[in-house]
Amino acid sequence: MSFKLALTALAIEAGVGYPDSLFARIGHPVSWLGALIDALDARLNREADAFAVRRAKGGAALLIVLGAALFAGLLIERALLALPFGWIALAVLASSLLAQKSLHEHVAAVERALALSLEDGRRAAGKIVGRDVATLDEAGVARAAIESLAENFSDGVVAPAFWLALFGLPGALAYKAVNTADSMIGHKSERHFAFGWAAARCDDLMNLIPARLSAALLAFGALALPGASASAALACARRD
Repeated sequence: MSFKLALTALAIEAGVGYPDSLFARIGHPVSWLGALIDALDARLNREADAFAVRRAKGGAALLIVLGAALFAGLLIERALLALPFGWIALAVLASSLLAQKSLHEHVAAVERALALSLEDGRRAAGKIVGRDVATLDEAGVARAAIESLAENFSDGVVAPAFWLALFGLPGALAYKAVNTADSMIGHKSERHFAFGWAAARCDDLMNLIPARLSAALLAFGALALPGASASAALACARRD
């Protein structure tokens, strides 16, 4: 059932995505998780605490976020699967945890903007990458967009689909909880080096298989592209 759920959710998200009007009205599961992580960071991450204490508190914060995600996922999944054709509604909900349509749209927007001018390309790229785009040339803008596409292909598509296929909605929500925590507090900054340690390490672990699966899928896709090389793609993945 979980594998069928993942395939259906992927198909729904590819066709519909997550409507902007819905996001404006109720937000998104990632934004809800982010609000919880923000609150825990503000309450538990004290600069006066010792390094070990801050690391322990960060681990506790991650457990709270994970627990909330798993509990919500189990509750929703059980309730919907008790209904006739409830798995379809479950697939619709699960599709919100995938990002293939929005990812394609954002990267395609960089391509269209770059065709107009370098400045337009830089502005479009600045919406999806964290680096300073002001000094990037045309190749740099294209490279930034493709690198963002590659990273988010794993984080936003393959990994949540992988955990969805294995453990249903609870698995996908647990992954998004860890991945969101890593993106928010899993940094080597002074504030988050200790507090975000658990989030960063857990995110590494949960992405261990999906990241390699993503590389294999990209290499497989290279077989269908003229001029692309699957063997070179795999060699690059092994190197990096």
